[in-house]
Amino acid sequence: MSTPRERLADARLYLCTDARKRQGDLPAFLDAVLSSGVDVVQLRDKGMEAGEELEHLAVFAEAARRHGKLLAVNDRADVAHAIGSDVLHLGQGDLPVPAARAILGDEVLIGRSCHAESEVARRRRAGRGLLLHRPLLAHPTKPGRYAPGLGLVRYAAELAQDRPWFAIGGIDETNLDEVLDAGARRIVVVRALTEAADPAAAAAALAKRVRERAEA
Repeated sequence: MSTPRERLADARLYLCTDARKRQGDLPAFLDAVLSSGVDVVQLRDKGMEAGEELEHLAVFAEAARRHGKLLAVNDRADVAHAIGSDVLHLGQGDLPVPAARAILGDEVLIGRSCHAESEVARRRRAGRGLLLHRPLLAHPTKPGRYAPGLGLVRYAAELAQDRPWFAIGGIDETNLDEVLDAGARRIVVVRALTEAADPAAAAAALAKRVRERAEA
């Protein structure tokens, strides 16, 4: 089995999804997207207590292991430790990376949201990878949130060099080419798959387009 870092190097499509409680199809949904191009899957459901989050993450973890993909946990290093995740994603207001490292050790990959060039530059100077830049484009999951636009993608592409980083923020099939033209070669999506009529087909189409650009 390859290491999380090795799998990250080849990862192109990262999905954030809730626990699909309304649809009631979480195991089938995860199987569909993980078998069709999603490389990293993250549960993002801010209203959950840790116990409920761990119950749902057990389903995520089993599906990710079975498909050989990466499991990401949102915000909480204690939950990431308890479930044995591959990735912890931190916001700017969450734990400092050294504190998260003290809980998780050196093997878990840690990414932090970046909303401005100064935040991207700090991450790069610190030698830390897995940058996530959000939100690029205005979208309904972040009402009222400042969207820095594609200039941040261009800046990150110039600065990051060979360090893996993901563009995130309202990306879907209608604006993907703009994001790729700006220099992104890895993307995070939410509604493009969670609201798709056929999540497997949508994942396959997005992954194909990103990989084609990455390999060009």
